[in-house]
Amino acid sequence: MQRHKKWLIITIWISTIAFIGAGFVGWGQYKYGDKASAVAKVGDVEISMSELQKTYSRLYQQYNQMMQGNFDEEKAKQFGLQKQALQQLIQQAYLLNLAQSYDLMVSDLELFKVIKSQKVFYKNGAFDKDTYKQVLSQNRMTPKEYETGLRRELLLQKTLALLPVKTSKNEAKILDTLLNIADKIEYKILSESMISVDTSDAKLKAFWESMKNNFMTDVSYEINFVKQSPVVKEYDEAAITKYYQANRTHFKDSEGKILPLKEAKEAVIKELNTKASKDTALRTYIAFKKGKLDSSIQKETLTVSASNNPLGTEVLEKIKSLSATKPYAKPVLVNDTYYIIELVKTNPAMPKSFEAARTEVLPLYLKQKRKEKLFELANNSLATFKGKTTDFITVSSLDAMNGLSKAETAEFLQKLFTSDKKRAFITLKDEKVVLYNILEQKLLNNKNSNQSDVITRLKSTMFSEGLLKTLQNKYQTEIFIQGL
Repeated sequence: MQRHKKWLIITIWISTIAFIGAGFVGWGQYKYGDKASAVAKVGDVEISMSELQKTYSRLYQQYNQMMQGNFDEEKAKQFGLQKQALQQLIQQAYLLNLAQSYDLMVSDLELFKVIKSQKVFYKNGAFDKDTYKQVLSQNRMTPKEYETGLRRELLLQKTLALLPVKTSKNEAKILDTLLNIADKIEYKILSESMISVDTSDAKLKAFWESMKNNFMTDVSYEINFVKQSPVVKEYDEAAITKYYQANRTHFKDSEGKILPLKEAKEAVIKELNTKASKDTALRTYIAFKKGKLDSSIQKETLTVSASNNPLGTEVLEKIKSLSATKPYAKPVLVNDTYYIIELVKTNPAMPKSFEAARTEVLPLYLKQKRKEKLFELANNSLATFKGKTTDFITVSSLDAMNGLSKAETAEFLQKLFTSDKKRAFITLKDEKVVLYNILEQKLLNNKNSNQSDVITRLKSTMFSEGLLKTLQNKYQTEIFIQGL
């Protein structure tokens, strides 16, 4: 399910609550291509920025709930939430194209029945039109926007309903038989704790020599820079009043009401100082470019890289965009101070010396050597090992085997019952190796009542993957938004 979650999302009924209660979350500005009205187009279906924002917002709220309120924009970037939102809409668009090819539609009556069934729009036990409009208004949606989105979801549901996955009796019997095969085995667990590795410099250096180009220094940038500290000025009442009147919508209380000048005065002065600081920094930037810096302004030097960057990620990205022909960066704000930067030199990445790379080389060396020695030990021990003996176990046995956790036991059993070898070894994800020898085998008489559901889920997943690939090939996808 985890592996196929992005496809399964579009098959889940998105009820009113998915639209209602998910506030909009902003995620930056993007440059568009030629299609200003859409962020993407799949076949004949366009995806609008509004749809992308809503989907992003919905995903953001879901992640925030799962992480108990500890989700933020930085984590959203790490999770690639923008890309997830766009991919979800693209997958929906594939199905909408398919629906159009079959002339499927959702009638006004079908739409109204669903809206009337949503309890969030009820008042005194019945659907209420005023409540409907009020709830949507509180969530910054118009009835037209909501109904368009809901009609889209109903059309997706109707399209998927035309593609049912059925299970035959023979399939259920086959799965039932497989789940009733039971093995009694002898097994022994080998782990890396049994392995010793020579970590002398001679061994490490030989390993480093074979792959030293994988251990590179960071690209570094030698820069000159000047700083412009915050400007603090005295402003007369006329200047304060004039700025307030021109920008009064900047100064609001917690309820969104515009503050009177008396209450906004401190914020007005702060904004005036911020503007003055930026203007001064821009003048300094021009003087720096022309080589006409005031003698009182001190020029400093610094070498920055990804691993040595006191100025922050935003500044480093600006520095990376500079070149010999355009070496100056416009003022960038760092902790209330503007930095005006000149790129002097770019130092390319170079292979690290053995001494500098040693701490990175050691864990890779240990991992590889331990794995090699563990496999060697497993091969040498397989024919003659003596271990523990289990009772009869099946692929769905729930109890943990002695020496393995429940998760490790489940992983081992899945691999055991898909192996065609009587005596062999199985490697687990946590670097353990389990030697096994099947002593006896029998068929149990347990009856499993939910095999049809299991097979249906398996076949649905496989069918969904195949359908998605087919639709990808059939309908061209164009993305007009940069950065995704």
